[in-house]
Amino acid sequence: METVVVGLSGGVDSSVAAYLLQKKGYRVIGLFMRNWNDDTVIIDEECPWIEDSNDALQVSEILGIPFQVIDFSKEYKNRIVDYMFKEYKDGRTPNPDILCNREIKFDLFLKKALELGADYIATGHYCRKEVITINGKKTFRLLSGIDQTKDQSYFLCQVNQFQLSKSLFPLGNYHKKMVRKIASDIGLNTASKKDSQGLCFVGKVKLPVFLQQFLKPKIGKVIEVDQKHPIFKEKEMSLYPIEYHKEMGKVVGEHNGAHYFTIGQRKGLNIGGKTDPLFVISTNVKENIIYVGQGEKHPGLFRKSLTVDLKNIHWVRPDLKITASSTADYDARIRYRQPLTKCKISYVNKELQVLFNEKQRGITSGQFVSWYKNDELIGSGIIN
Repeated sequence: METVVVGLSGGVDSSVAAYLLQKKGYRVIGLFMRNWNDDTVIIDEECPWIEDSNDALQVSEILGIPFQVIDFSKEYKNRIVDYMFKEYKDGRTPNPDILCNREIKFDLFLKKALELGADYIATGHYCRKEVITINGKKTFRLLSGIDQTKDQSYFLCQVNQFQLSKSLFPLGNYHKKMVRKIASDIGLNTASKKDSQGLCFVGKVKLPVFLQQFLKPKIGKVIEVDQKHPIFKEKEMSLYPIEYHKEMGKVVGEHNGAHYFTIGQRKGLNIGGKTDPLFVISTNVKENIIYVGQGEKHPGLFRKSLTVDLKNIHWVRPDLKITASSTADYDARIRYRQPLTKCKISYVNKELQVLFNEKQRGITSGQFVSWYKNDELIGSGIIN
């Protein structure tokens, strides 16, 4: 009997994942990860980790499996939270969910599970794994979940071959409605529990409050750039971002810190009197300026390409790496649930360039781009 340690989060997905593995004959152990200790950033009267831990414990009791809580809060702060603060301070927007998977779930959690004698770890992600043989060697493919409305392969874009070899994804062939039905049928307490929202390690959290713990407010100007500005025609937005400067437009308001904002953001500007809503089209943390544009179709929101530093490229399938002289056709996405878009990937000026067939809205530095061949995730990178 092989042993699987399941990362029980207190939600319906990981609960059903544990049940399905138990049903297949695995010896299942439930492990809850506590990744945060500071309750001051949580919305009043909410304490997600305690509630989630109790729900995970109840699931374990219903299924009759061993249960343990492990505290990764120190490692989480060092590996993820400190990184997040630095990225925001530099005007970039990190993705904590992808970082959590890379640094915690498929690293620290995996190592802990192996120490406990596990053969595998398992999570409630909606994705699939397939094993193929290439030149006599096992190769692991990371595939999209069949429920395209819930596919979470994007969040796993930084995992490697070893991690995949030790991972199971029981929900990859299920739709969300079926998962909830299974939970209800077997009487799990998490059957009707809502999916978690907010930062993955805290739950419901006020992001501005969280950021302001270390990134102090700093009043700066909000500059509106007219969508008919000549620079949009001159640059054509085909390759690299616009080089914004103070003379790009008119001052329409103030903000409390450029590092609190990200490309495409609408909320938090608090500037009225406009025909169409304002969106952030660029930020300059050095000068503490935010550039905005009216309307969802403002040309400043769109780019046709992005680049990734060589050090920030990750190949889930190392055997499919492209060479410096080659170009490969892929489908790519720059955010969770975004439809895949056709693109060409190649090396340009010692960087990896992703050139889309169609302009993409809200390409943001610090976020992750992932590229696919059909429904297999091939690689990813951190956007410059």
